Amino acid sequence: MPVPQILLISCYELGHQPLEVAGPLGALRAAGLPAAAMDLAVQPLDPRAARAARVVAIATPMQTALRLGVQAGRRVRALNPRAHICFFGLYAWLNRDYLLTHGADSVIGGEAEAPLARLAQAILAGTDPAGLAGVTTLGHESQPSLERPTPTLPNRAPLPPLEAYTRYVGPVAPQLVGYTEATKGCQHLCRHCPIVPIYHGRMLVVPVEAVLADARQQIAAGAQHIVFGDADFLNGPTHSLRIARVLHAEFPQVTFDFTAKVEHILEHRRLFPEFAALGCTFMTTAVESLSDPVLARLDKGHIGADVAEALAVLAGAGIAVQATLVAFTPWTTLDDYLVLVDFIRAGGLEENFRPVQMSVRLLVPPHSALAEMPDAAEWLGPLEAANFSYGWQHPDPRMDELHAAVSALVAGAEARAEPARATHAQIAAVAYAAAGREPPAAWPVAALPSPTVPRLTEDWFCCAEPTLGQLDLIQL
Repeated sequence: MPVPQILLISCYELGHQPLEVAGPLGALRAAGLPAAAMDLAVQPLDPRAARAARVVAIATPMQTALRLGVQAGRRVRALNPRAHICFFGLYAWLNRDYLLTHGADSVIGGEAEAPLARLAQAILAGTDPAGLAGVTTLGHESQPSLERPTPTLPNRAPLPPLEAYTRYVGPVAPQLVGYTEATKGCQHLCRHCPIVPIYHGRMLVVPVEAVLADARQQIAAGAQHIVFGDADFLNGPTHSLRIARVLHAEFPQVTFDFTAKVEHILEHRRLFPEFAALGCTFMTTAVESLSDPVLARLDKGHIGADVAEALAVLAGAGIAVQATLVAFTPWTTLDDYLVLVDFIRAGGLEENFRPVQMSVRLLVPPHSALAEMPDAAEWLGPLEAANFSYGWQHPDPRMDELHAAVSALVAGAEARAEPARATHAQIAAVAYAAAGREPPAAWPVAALPSPTVPRLTEDWFCCAEPTLGQLDLIQL
C-alpha cells in the first residue's frame, strides 16, 4: 500500500487525542487527498512516512506544541529535504515571522481545513503555493482563514487509541476521555489569549450534528467522559445546552466537562442545575487572579470578588470547578499572591486549584494584544523570537525568585505524586517566607486528606510557559 503524500503531525494537545489533526485529516480525506496523521506525544516519528510525504503539516495549538513542533520539523527536514513543511494553528500564526525564516515553507492560521486542502492540492500538482488564500509564505502574507469549514467527521482512525491519552478521574475508576468542540474562536477579547489576534472576537458555531457525530465515534471507541474544549462553552449557551441534552438522551452514563468564563457562570447561573443533571461533573474556569488591577489589565471581564460567588453557584448545582491561574504577571504583587494562597487554603480548595497553576507565568507571544497596550514599553522586554515570546521581569525581584522557587517545588511534588494539599502547604510556606511573614495558624492541617474533585489526569494550561515535563514529550 503506498504511503500517503500528506502527513499531519501533532506533538502535544493537552493529553487528548488530537482534534487539531483529526479534523483536518477528515477534511483532506473527504476531498480525496492522500493524507495520514501521527501524534508524537505518544508515538515515535515514522521515518518512512516522513521520507515519503510531499507535504508535512505540523499542528501548533499551544506554545508547548510549537516548541516540540519545531524540533519535529527539523527532524523531518533532515529525513526529507524536499518536503513542503507547513505549521498551522494558533501559535504558528503568532510566530509566523520566525517560522518562515527557520525552516517552515508556509504557515496557516485560523480554520485550517480549507487552506490545508488548497496547499496540498497545489504542492501535489507542482504549483507555487504563494498567494493561496489562508496560506502565508515568505513574502506572501495571507490573513487567517475564518471561513466556516464544510462539516466533516474528524478522522481519528490512524491516531493512537484513547487508552494512550488522559483519563477522567471521578468517583469511580479512571475512565477514557473523548474531546470535541462545539464552537471555534471566541467572542471575548482577553488580552493574554492567543485566540484574540486571530479571531478578533469572532466565534464560529460547529453544527450540533457534527459535534454529536464526533462524540459518538469516541464513545464507541470507549470514551465514558467527553471534554468540550471550546474556549468558552457558554459563548453560545443555547447551542451548548442543545448538544448536552441530546448527548445525555443517547448516552445517559457519559459524563462531560467544559470551560467557561467567570462572568458567564454568573450570567447563566440558572443553567447549571440542568448541566449537572445532564452529566456535567466539573468545569474549568479561568480565574487567573484575585487582583482587580491584574484582571483589568488582562481584560478578563470579572473582578476578584466574583470568584467566590461563581464557586458558590457551581457548588449549589453540584458541579466541581477546576480553576486556572496566571499567578505571575508583571503587575501581580507579593501581597496579591498571598491573598491567593489564603483564599485557596482557607477555603479547602487545593484540589480545585491544582498546584501547578500556582507556578504559571504570563506568556506574551508575538502579536499578543498585551504587547499593544499603551504602557507596554514600561514592562515588556525584547521579543525573544526563538523562545516564541517577549521577555519580561517583575519590578519586585522577590516575585521572580518566588516563581523559580514555586516552579521547582511543584515539579518535585508532581514527580513524587504528592497530594495537592501538601504541595499547597509548601507553596504557602515559601510565599510567606518571601514576604518575611509567618503563615496564618488557622489553615487546615496539610496532612488531612483532600476531597476527591473530578478532573482530568492532564492539567489544563492557558497562556502559560511550558513545563520541562511537557517539553520531554516528543517521540523523535
